[in-house]
Amino acid sequence: MIEIRTGIFGDEIFAACFAIRWTVFVEEQNVPAHEERDAEDQAAVHFLALIDDTPVATARATHRSPHLVKLSRVAVLKPFRGQGLGEALMTAAHNAYPGTDFTLNAQLHALPFYQRLGYQAEGAAFDEAGIAHRHMVRLSSSSR
Repeated sequence: MIEIRTGIFGDEIFAACFAIRWTVFVEEQNVPAHEERDAEDQAAVHFLALIDDTPVATARATHRSPHLVKLSRVAVLKPFRGQGLGEALMTAAHNAYPGTDFTLNAQLHALPFYQRLGYQAEGAAFDEAGIAHRHMVRLSSSSR
């Protein structure tokens, strides 16, 4: 069973989230270590997915304005991919901020995943940490 917990910068949830991010982004995708941790960590809510009390996936949410949240650092450990963890994290984030619009920068391979969750790509592809991304938005029903 998937369990989602939330935490803040400096707590044990954040530590588990950061460990997952390090494994996925720095070790697996070769994101420079100095780019993985940034100032947004301190202001974000960190979401942690666990299976049988084992931390396996993460995402973070940062307010951009009263009705706009940016989701970022969505990561699932390789052995646990394809089990619905990404969708569970995104659903938890969406539910935590009802009536809010969301934005994110998606790696190109992940566009179909986010599109299934109601996100629409905007603009051209761009480089972020050496990986091609596109900006995406998901409008709340009150914004449509």
